[in-house]
Amino acid sequence: MKIQGINHLLFSVSNIETAINFYQNVFDAKLLVKGKSTAYFDLNGLWLALNEEKSISRNDIHESYTHLAFSMDEKDFEEMYNKLEKLEVNILTGRPRDKRDKKSIYFTDPDGHKFEFHTGTLNDRLDFYKQEKTHMEFFD
Repeated sequence: MKIQGINHLLFSVSNIETAINFYQNVFDAKLLVKGKSTAYFDLNGLWLALNEEKSISRNDIHESYTHLAFSMDEKDFEEMYNKLEKLEVNILTGRPRDKRDKKSIYFTDPDGHKFEFHTGTLNDRLDFYKQEKTHMEFFD
């Protein structure tokens, strides 16, 4: 079996209307279909799905570092940060980072799912780690 790529992302949300508004405004996702408890978007060619589940506790998610990171150009960083502030998105304090590790904005959706807009690439990260984290083992 060979994995071909990501098929879709689905997030459990507590209020479908609030979530639809968030994903349209923050990610500029194109709403494709909306039902009573589900919505599908096109997010720059990625299938994004929302499923309303009111009975699920939202508390534990706040303790995890688990998140989805999206690439963005460094020239758009300040504009995106300002957009998130204007939309009153919950922007998180990012971890301290070296400028070689590039820039990130961490934030949550209304249900606490964590996201990151990151200006670096995997190669940027690996090059930085090779220079600064000599205790790490790298594989070719």
